[in-house]
Parts: sequence; structure tokens; C-alpha cells
Amino acid sequence: MEDFLNLLGETWFGFLKAAGLTVQLTAVSLGIAICIGLVFAFLRISDSKVLSGIAKTYITVIRGTPLILQIMVLYFGIAKFILLTDFWAGALALAIHNGAYIAEIFRGTIQSIDRGQMEAARSLGMPYPLAMRRIILPQAFKRAIPPLGNQFIIGLKDSSLVGLLGFRELYLASQSTAARTFLQFESYAIAGLYYLVLVLFFTFVLNKLEKRMDVEKAGG
Repeated sequence: MEDFLNLLGETWFGFLKAAGLTVQLTAVSLGIAICIGLVFAFLRISDSKVLSGIAKTYITVIRGTPLILQIMVLYFGIAKFILLTDFWAGALALAIHNGAYIAEIFRGTIQSIDRGQMEAARSLGMPYPLAMRRIILPQAFKRAIPPLGNQFIIGLKDSSLVGLLGFRELYLASQSTAARTFLQFESYAIAGLYYLVLVLFFTFVLNKLEKRMDVEKAGG
């Protein structure tokens, strides 16, 4: 315990900086993933069999292969054509990976909205895109908050795999500390503590957001 506390005090700045990079990587990748997920959700529910098939293939391939392989394939595959930094290679890999799951979340919440609402909007002369933007999507986004929150937390923890590319996030920081101090257990335990704090913080924020949405719904 003494070694843990001493190491925690000595390395707090380095781990705090790594935690900031972890949050930055997660935020960028999930921001892109939301855009990807929304696009493929619309393709998935499209009446076109071709577009729906493309979305289904993407989702099946991504969900059926390990994230670590996706990171390596993207990093070394794109590197043949475009030189990406470890940050952007990791962010894009995480975005593509999470985008498949988010696409299914959006598909489920969009299809959970009563079809009668879209039919009523169309009967009033409202174009499909406008009805989707003003009527369907706002309700779908509210319903998507809980599963999206879970996916965001998973994305935060999955960001540790980007350390394999040399990006100094929390996991790589713990590896470097363990190699320097020979305190393997203590180093990884400190990284685990930082991950736990981040997860608890984001869980708190998401719970507050869910409660606020419930209050707005009740007020409406």
C-alpha cells in the first residue's frame, strides 16, 4: 500500500496528462462515431435493398471482428496511402468500431417511434426529411440517450487499445511507469483508478442528463 501511495503521488501529473489525452481521444472518436452511426442507421432502414445491404454488411463485419484487429488493419492499411498520426489512426478506428453499434442504437430508436406520426406529418404535406428532422429524430435521440451513454463508456475503456500504436493514453502511461519503476501491480492499479474516476464522472453526467430529459418530458 505504501508503494502504491508513493507512486500515486510521484506520477499524478503524468497520469493526469494521459487521462486528458484519453478523454480527448474518446470525445473525438465518439463525435465521429455518432455521425457514422446516424448515416448508417438511415441506410439500414432505407427502402433500397442495396443501401440497406451496405449498412448491414458494415455493421456485421465491424461487430464480428475484434477492435484490436480493426485498429491494426486501419493503421497499417491506410499508412500505405496516407500517413496518419497515432492519435488520428486510433480515433478513426474507434469511430468506425463504435459507429456500427451506434447505428443499431439509432435504428432501434427511430423504428420505435410510432409510424403514425410520420404518416400524419406526410399527410399534412411535410416532406420526409423535414418530418424526420422535426418530429422523429428529437424523440429518437431522447430514447437513445441510455444506450448511447453505455456505448460512450465502453468507448472510453476501449481507447486503451490505441496505446498499442504508441499513443500515450492511460494504459501506455501505466506500462511506461511499470517498466521504469518495476512496480507493475501498482502502476496498473493507478491506471485503473483513473479509468474508474472517468467512468464514474461520465456515468454521473449521463444520469443527470437522463433525469433532465425525464423532467422535460413530464413538463411537456
